[in-house]
Amino acid sequence: MSSDTEPLVSVLTPVYNGEKFLRECIESVLTQTYQNYEYIIVDNCSTDGTPEIIERYAQADKRIRVYRNEKLLDIIANHNKAFRLISPTAKYCKVVSADDWLFPECVAKMVSLAEANPSLGIVGSYQLSGIGTEWRNWRIKWVGLPYPSPAIPGRQICRYWLLNGPYLFGTPTSILYRADLIRKEDSFYPNSTAEADTSACLKHLRNSDFGFVHQILSYERVHEAQITATSKNLNAYLSSQVRDLREFGPWYLTADEIEWRLKRVMRNYYKFLAISAIHLREKKFWDYHKERLKEIGYPLQPVRLALAIMARLLDFLLNPKRTAEDWVRGHAWALKAARTIEGVSQTAEPQLDLGNAANEDQKDGHRAGTTAVPSMVRASEDPRDGVKI
Repeated sequence: MSSDTEPLVSVLTPVYNGEKFLRECIESVLTQTYQNYEYIIVDNCSTDGTPEIIERYAQADKRIRVYRNEKLLDIIANHNKAFRLISPTAKYCKVVSADDWLFPECVAKMVSLAEANPSLGIVGSYQLSGIGTEWRNWRIKWVGLPYPSPAIPGRQICRYWLLNGPYLFGTPTSILYRADLIRKEDSFYPNSTAEADTSACLKHLRNSDFGFVHQILSYERVHEAQITATSKNLNAYLSSQVRDLREFGPWYLTADEIEWRLKRVMRNYYKFLAISAIHLREKKFWDYHKERLKEIGYPLQPVRLALAIMARLLDFLLNPKRTAEDWVRGHAWALKAARTIEGVSQTAEPQLDLGNAANEDQKDGHRAGTTAVPSMVRASEDPRDGVKI
């Protein structure tokens, strides 16, 4: 595919005070082997050297379009503004977060798969994640699909995730969107939570399919200011799962399946809160969860929490070795809390069965008469954790 025939891709980087890593991010876009793209950078009222860095690159490359917000927006609102700025002639949209970067063939590989499969609305890929020189800090993320599986019915992949299959929707940096899906909505990310990108996938895969490039095409930098680190610290994933189950579950699941999953997620939510109480989490943590539980229609129940705490304490007393290990791990709890929750009490170990994917009823979203949890590779306890290298 030559640059004359390549479809236009809008590459987006919403940024706030990103001077530390922004140069690497921009350079990774400018060195893509794919040539037919525009690069939109939205500066969210940065107060560091971000504006100067952006301007320097914009003067050197006319494909870069720069916008500066007049007032500070929250991170999701800034992303949605960037989505509204894509060219009307763009066929695809590629986000790259200001602290991440793309490998040189990222856009080319993803567009190639999308062009070969016109039903794809979203394309994912493997992602390298980590920082520093310690090998234990590095992971390959979004593992779970058997090879090859370049295209999966959108309704099927959403069913798998909602029924506790592996998380495959990645991060904005690891996926490609079809631009017409973005133009359908004034706000492509449909809510203001840090997990709005997942909600967008669930919303738009109802009528399109999911593609996957089985190559590492992007790098996610892990650091304390990263929005994913904040979500892990608070374990925002649990409340987001409840919200997504209630909002999007009726599109993909039966009423019995929704009830089953909600019960399990809420049970695990209270297990997590109980452990957090034992570890004496701070007021900010409890204020967040009280508000989120209220928002999703499940106000915090003090009696249920007290019973969950008693159950955990009894478990600790009956398992002293594990008690000691838990207390040692407690020093790192702020970043690891999410990993103790989802899936710990699941009796089913889903495995992905793509042999019947071609026969999937796109109108119904699942095979007629099928209500069991689909067979799939076991999900990570933290849906956004990957495989250690």
